[in-house]
Amino acid sequence: MKLDDVKKIAAGLGIKAGKLRKADLIQQIQQTEGNDPCYATGKSAVCGQDQCLWREDCN
Repeated sequence: MKLDDVKKIAAGLGIKAGKLRKADLIQQIQQTEGNDPCYATGKSAVCGQDQCLWREDCN
C-alpha cells in the first residue's frame, strides 16, 4: 500500500500523519484501532493476524 493511501486511512481515524514514516504511521493506526502495533517489527510469521490490512507489506 502506498503512503498516500495510508495517510488517507489515518486521516479517517483522526490521526495526523505529519512527517511520520510509513511504518510508524501504520503502527499508530493499528494502535488507534485497538490492535497490537506490530507492523514491520519482524513478527509477521507469528502474529496470527492473517486478515490484517497491512499483512501483504509486513515483514
